[in-house]
Amino acid sequence: MSGTPALESGGVEIDGLNCWYGGFQALHGVTTRFERGRITALVGPSGCGKTTLLRCLNRVHERNPAARTTGSIRILGQDILASDVCVRELRRQVGMVFQRPNPLPLSIFENVAFGLRIHAGLERNGRDAVDAAVESALRDVDLWDAVRDRLHRPAVELSLEQQQRLCFARLLPLKPSVLLLDEPCSALDAAGTEALEVLMRRLCPGRVVVLVTHSLAQARRVSDDTAYLLLGKLIEQGVSNEVFHHPRDPRTAQYLGGHYG
Repeated sequence: MSGTPALESGGVEIDGLNCWYGGFQALHGVTTRFERGRITALVGPSGCGKTTLLRCLNRVHERNPAARTTGSIRILGQDILASDVCVRELRRQVGMVFQRPNPLPLSIFENVAFGLRIHAGLERNGRDAVDAAVESALRDVDLWDAVRDRLHRPAVELSLEQQQRLCFARLLPLKPSVLLLDEPCSALDAAGTEALEVLMRRLCPGRVVVLVTHSLAQARRVSDDTAYLLLGKLIEQGVSNEVFHHPRDPRTAQYLGGHYG
């Protein structure tokens, strides 16, 4: 991620991560690991720090000029908080999907091709290479059959669920090693949510997937591991089935039992 990085196999390792926005400390000494090939759900009440933690993983939090961090985040073997890290390259390797679909004000085709042209310079290999990459990405998210005859129509004409699928497709040609999902189903109905959850599972192999969700039911359904945060601190993390059925910390049991949050 600095120059031409030699990325190592593995997951995401966080050690003693603190994050402030001005005088407010949003994260307190978070130390954890997210594994490749598994979906980790970040759960907790509003304001607990889960979205801040997610945004630190590709340094999107730095868009707030008052943000500062200490500690380390190693992604695929490299500390992404180091001063020599190329943030543009980092965000190519660590893709993010937000709460509401945010397609670019371009055609369906250009939404997927945009990242290729900015990050990969694929157009130097010819139009056929771009066409093939766009089709492959749209097939990967089960959108190709629905849009193949209207690729050059505005992306905003798609349904909300289709727009969110397009946001996933926009990332895939760059072959991200990490997917950050910030409540990606919050704007969708039950059918759209179910479809996106199936897509998450299908995209998980070979990648680290970190999902912020306010829905404990969704965390149970889709995640392999669950991490519970409270007041900026990581309270408990483990295999989802164990966390939900046999929480070790009484604060986790209280939250999962609906006593607050």
